[in-house]
Amino acid sequence: MTAAPAQSLLQVTDLALQFRAGNRVIRALRGVSFSLASSEILAIVGESGSGKSVTGLSILRLHGKNATLQGKISLSGEDLAAKSESEMRKIRGRRIAMIFQEPMTALNPVFTVGFQLNEVLALHMGLSPKDARDESIRLMGKVGIPEPELRLGSYPFQLSGGMRQRVLIAMALAARPEILIADEPTTALDVTIQAQILRLLREINEREKTSLIFITHDLGIVARLAHRVAVMYAGEIVETGTVGEILGAPKHPYTKGLLASVADVPPGRRLSAIPGSPPPLSEAIHGCAFAARCSVATQACREEIPLHADGAHAWRCIHE
Repeated sequence: MTAAPAQSLLQVTDLALQFRAGNRVIRALRGVSFSLASSEILAIVGESGSGKSVTGLSILRLHGKNATLQGKISLSGEDLAAKSESEMRKIRGRRIAMIFQEPMTALNPVFTVGFQLNEVLALHMGLSPKDARDESIRLMGKVGIPEPELRLGSYPFQLSGGMRQRVLIAMALAARPEILIADEPTTALDVTIQAQILRLLREINEREKTSLIFITHDLGIVARLAHRVAVMYAGEIVETGTVGEILGAPKHPYTKGLLASVADVPPGRRLSAIPGSPPPLSEAIHGCAFAARCSVATQACREEIPLHADGAHAWRCIHE
């Protein structure tokens, strides 16, 4: 939606993704464009089904065989969308790594966490078994796992949710990637552990200069972690800007609705909610996808979606 920063590391342009489900075509992403600068934290926010997670998966080309991907994904000038599967295997984990939402699904339950960490280090860094073990201990200590040497022999089910998530972060950091994609990594954690994981990700960003795409529905996390925000709705980005612009001066009615729906409201005030549901992604969408739920929509909204911009702040809405 906006021009790439001068030192853009990742540039996604007009990304469109369609899944075929029987006789239906699901348009999961529709013209998604955004950029990520070196050392930047970009939060992608929106309600369930808006396309946040599939955007992260598409960057790594993990969208599945029943999908058709169009558009450009440029990593330091290289178009990932044009690369073969064998070429992508060298990029996944090595240059771009992903931290998944549920560690019990992402980790293999039949292997120890040490074995799984060592495997990543051997594959991407070419380390010997001894060097991989030493590096695994260092990485586990780095992400705050106590007694890392002993934990190497633990199976995922023997660790707490917070510990498992730290193991996933250690695995993601193993090959020293340029970009981390974190897909709601704190959703299943209590608030104390959540705060620790967020602090850890911020420290990684500041210490290692690793760029981060943080996928979430929690605007409170956005306020504490991100530099810039992209708001998604029905498979497209409807607004982008700095955290201050998005949280302090939102322009798109959907962004305003999300902010009004947060649970942190003064005593006695009713919690606001956005009426209706997102449109089915199997149907063609004309004009603004949010029009049916928008209190200020007019007939013109169903016919066009102009793009307005004020510096780096951009939004798709007929109402400036």
